[in-house]
Amino acid sequence: MSAIKIVTLGQSGLQVPAIGLGTMTFGEQVGAAEAFAIMDRALERGVNFFDTAEMYSVPPRAETYGATERIIGQWLAARPGVRQRLVLATKVAGPARGMSWIRGEHTGLTAPEIVAACEGNLRRLGTDTIDLYQIHWPARNVPMFGTMYYDPSKDRPCPSILEQLQALAQLVQQGKVRAIGLSNETPYGVHEFVRLAEQHGLPRVASVQNPYCLIHRGAENGLDETLHRLGVGLLAYSPLGFGLLTGKYDDSGFEGADPALGRMARFASMRQQRWGRASALQAARRYNALAREHGLAPTQMALAFCYSKWQVASTLIGVTSLSQLDACLDAWGTVLAPELLQAIDAIRLEQRDPAY
Repeated sequence: MSAIKIVTLGQSGLQVPAIGLGTMTFGEQVGAAEAFAIMDRALERGVNFFDTAEMYSVPPRAETYGATERIIGQWLAARPGVRQRLVLATKVAGPARGMSWIRGEHTGLTAPEIVAACEGNLRRLGTDTIDLYQIHWPARNVPMFGTMYYDPSKDRPCPSILEQLQALAQLVQQGKVRAIGLSNETPYGVHEFVRLAEQHGLPRVASVQNPYCLIHRGAENGLDETLHRLGVGLLAYSPLGFGLLTGKYDDSGFEGADPALGRMARFASMRQQRWGRASALQAARRYNALAREHGLAPTQMALAFCYSKWQVASTLIGVTSLSQLDACLDAWGTVLAPELLQAIDAIRLEQRDPAY
């Protein structure tokens, strides 16, 4: 396996490997001991970029709010000196979306909320500085998490992008945050964050963390041009489509499948989301069959697709075991033949983005 390349996130100066470790399974599907082993192995194999969030683990529950950050904090505390080798990213949650245990039902990224949230992140992680602090989802009304269309009638008053930037700037000035980023954002949102930062001399966003995989290539429909021209990096999450692109649900589907297979079989709430659509599984089965026809494991092809795309700065992999981690990292360096890429595009032309 060739060495994982190092990339710079936007104009921030933050350097990260082209593969990052997503951790939202820690605290629900993965206990602390296994999470420790996964983080140790990732670091051994050159993945020193870890991403988490205050609302994790997933699926979100009041009982596990902040659990992932606490596990990472415990791991860091038990390994003196490791923090200096790590690029640590976390997030502040946006408006409640039914998670009243975070900051109430009617809150939405005011400056005091952002500052207070960061204090909580730092405390749980047991660190003085967050390398990349991201807004998990926008305060304003936008189509996200499976909603396809923007509906202006749903607009409500919310903290302005300028107010959010000013709060993030305060955290940067205090040394609590090194760089800032967005997540689940639109081209409009990225443009506004960059425009206002430049206009007011505030920190510029380094990255946008959005879903990107074979069954959700929405980032290629305009967001990629925005990120390229503005110099912002894409952090691709869910590169395996919540496990659909591993092939493990090809035969059984979701309903009645062994819960040990993964979150789609284990949690009804996951099946009710975009990844649980019948059309998403149908498309995934076609991609998985295509991979096998070309002598590749479905996981290998799906990840190689993300790893090799110019649009992606770093791909965030999420795992529940050491064997899954090794399989994801072993896919680095896989080259997809031109005819295979053409066949992938042909399926997309028919199936579009069923998990959008």
